[in-house]
Amino acid sequence: MALCLPFAIHFRRQALRVFLLLLPCTAALAQTAPRLEACATCHGANGVSVNPAYPSLAGQPAQFLAIQLVVIREGLREIPLMKGSLDGLNDEQLTALARHFAAQPPPPPAAGPVNAERFQRGQALARSALCGTCHLPDYRGREQMPRLAQQQEVFLYETMKSFRDHPGRGRDTIMAAAVFGMKDEQLADLAHFFAHFK
Repeated sequence: MALCLPFAIHFRRQALRVFLLLLPCTAALAQTAPRLEACATCHGANGVSVNPAYPSLAGQPAQFLAIQLVVIREGLREIPLMKGSLDGLNDEQLTALARHFAAQPPPPPAAGPVNAERFQRGQALARSALCGTCHLPDYRGREQMPRLAQQQEVFLYETMKSFRDHPGRGRDTIMAAAVFGMKDEQLADLAHFFAHFK
C-alpha cells in the first residue's frame, strides 16, 4: 500500500498537468466557434469537403494546418476567398483550430468510378517522384507535410499545377521542384491516384 500511494499521487499530478495544458486549447477553440461554422461553408462539416475545389481539412497533420493558417493570416500565402477570415485570431486560437481538424476522421476515398489506367499511371508517378518519402507511404502526411490520400481530386490537381507554374510566396519550393516538368496529364493522374487511394 505504501508503494502504491506515491504512484497514485504522481498519476493524479500528471493527469492534472495534462488537463491544465489542454484547457487553454479548449478555451481557445471555444472562442473560435463562429470561425468553425465559417470553415464548414467551404471545407464541409467537420472538415470533410463536398466541393471539389476546396480541400478537406479533416485528418490533416495539426502542424501542417497550424503553419498554413498562420501563413494565410499573415498574408504570406494569398487565398482570395480566405482573405480576412483569420484576422483577429492569435496563434493559440489558430493552433486550436488546427488540432480540431486534425482530430477529425479523414474523408473516405473519392466517390465515383476509379479509372484503372489513370490510377496505375498516378501510382507509378507517385513512386518515381518519391511522394511517399515526405508524405509517408500511405500518403497520410506528417508534421508539415499534408495528407494527400482521399483529398479532393480537383483541388489536388489545381494545387500541383500552381506549384509547377506559379511558385512564389508561401509556396513550398520542394514541391515546386517535385512537380517541375510534369505535364498536365501526369498531374491529373497523380490527383486521381491520391483521391482514390485507400
